[in-house]
Amino acid sequence: MPAISFQSVSKTYASARGTLQALENVSFDIEAGEFFGLLGPNGAGKTTLISILAGLVRASSGTVTVLGHDVRTDYAAARKALGIVPQELVFDPFFSVRESLRIQSGYFGVRNNGDWIDELLHSLGLADKANANMRQLSGGMKRRVLVAQALVHKPPVIVLDEPTAGVDVELRQTLWQFIARLNKAGSTVLLTTHYLEEAEALCGRIAMLKAGQVVALEKTSTLLKAASSNVLRFKIDSELPSNLADKARVTGRIVQFPAHNAQEIENYLAAVREAGLHAEDVEIRKADLEDVFLDVMQTERKEVTA
Repeated sequence: MPAISFQSVSKTYASARGTLQALENVSFDIEAGEFFGLLGPNGAGKTTLISILAGLVRASSGTVTVLGHDVRTDYAAARKALGIVPQELVFDPFFSVRESLRIQSGYFGVRNNGDWIDELLHSLGLADKANANMRQLSGGMKRRVLVAQALVHKPPVIVLDEPTAGVDVELRQTLWQFIARLNKAGSTVLLTTHYLEEAEALCGRIAMLKAGQVVALEKTSTLLKAASSNVLRFKIDSELPSNLADKARVTGRIVQFPAHNAQEIENYLAAVREAGLHAEDVEIRKADLEDVFLDVMQTERKEVTA
């Protein structure tokens, strides 16, 4: 039985301007114990899909189940199996951290779980903030509390929707160490993130969404092996001519070109020299998940395989 199953899920929103197809016939399963990544640009449909999973939005068609429980017809059981960390910093300003976790436990009918709450506080670096009011916490600390709230009822399926957006390196490391430990103990993890290096390091399998459709669904290692090229990377102090810029990925001073062979590398460097530019810190590297992601997003949709 899959931990999460999306079958032919579509979602259409009506507006004064017509209809918006947020999701179109999305189908894939996430097996128990997987660390699964859901990637896509803004507006691809990731949050809509997770909102349907959480029961916050109703799909226009299709079915979604959590450990066999339909999120519409068996909502209570499906929701109890989920621990969801949302993007937004949502908190009650009237309670301490420990009180918030006790109240969250009560929502799921969990009692006498003080030891687990203590473990969550310790594992997420919140032990010294246990009695602090939520209003007194920094944004990063509030994010840690959201993670603790999602895990307080020991859900077998954990959903992390951009959990490290805008947080410091320390929290990212603390969070991933703890989540990785839970995953090794058997928890299923579904992650959405714009930090593709996180997805590459953590996720065994990945689905990519584009305009509400699944455009890639594969093991992370297979996606990386299928990358069509290496990458030529260097720094320059001036702008590239348009004929080169159209082929490059430029971030500040850093320029990156896909390079299939040594001749292409030499051709790019020669073109840079002919443009009167000086390339510094030249290196060749293997394609990473960001390269694969950009390639997939720029390619027309094709059939995907589980």
